[in-house]
Amino acid sequence: MSNRKVGSMYQIAVSGAAKGDSVEEGRTLATAMGAAIARAGHSLLTGATIGLPNYAAEGYKKAGGQMSVGISPAASKIEHVMKYHLPTEAYDTILYTGLHYIGRDTLLITSSDAVVSIGGRLGTLHEFTIAVESDTPIGFLQGAGGISTEVQTLISLAHPLRDGIELLFDDDPDKLILELTKLLDKLHAKYKNLYY
Repeated sequence: MSNRKVGSMYQIAVSGAAKGDSVEEGRTLATAMGAAIARAGHSLLTGATIGLPNYAAEGYKKAGGQMSVGISPAASKIEHVMKYHLPTEAYDTILYTGLHYIGRDTLLITSSDAVVSIGGRLGTLHEFTIAVESDTPIGFLQGAGGISTEVQTLISLAHPLRDGIELLFDDDPDKLILELTKLLDKLHAKYKNLYY
C-alpha cells in the first residue's frame, strides 16, 4: 500500500544560493519551502550543496518528506565531502555525477518536473535558464533577494519568452507549491496514472 499523500507526486527541484546575502535572508523561506514540498507529497531534488538548497532539504526531512535526492557535482562521496565540502545528512540518496557544477545543474533541472527558485546568484541564474530552455515550469519564492527578485527584470530584457514557458511568483511556500502542483497536473493530465 502506498504512503503517498493525496495528489500527484512530482520531482521538485529547489534552486538557490549556496553563499551570499540571500542565504541569510532566505533561510526561513527555504526551510518552509522544503516542508511545503514534503506536505504536498512530492520528492525533493537539490544540487546537494550548502545554503538555501540544503536548508530546503533539512526542512523537507523534518516535515517527513519521503525522498530527498541530491545531485552532486562530485564523482564520489569522498570528493563531494573533501573537495567540494558539501553536505550529505539531509538526503536519502545522492547521485555523484562527476559533471562539476555546469553539468550538475543541467541534470538537476532536466530530472525535475518543476523548479522552485529562492534567492540566488549566478548558479541560480544558470539553473533558471536551463529550466526555460528545457520547458521546465519554475516558481520563484519571493522574499530572499538575489536572482529570484531580479528575474522579472531579466525576463523583460529577454522578452518575449517562447510560448509555453511557465513562470510563477509567490511569497508563500504552500501557495507556490499548490500552484505548481495544479500546473503540473494540467500539463500531465494525459499521463496522470504515471504520477498517482
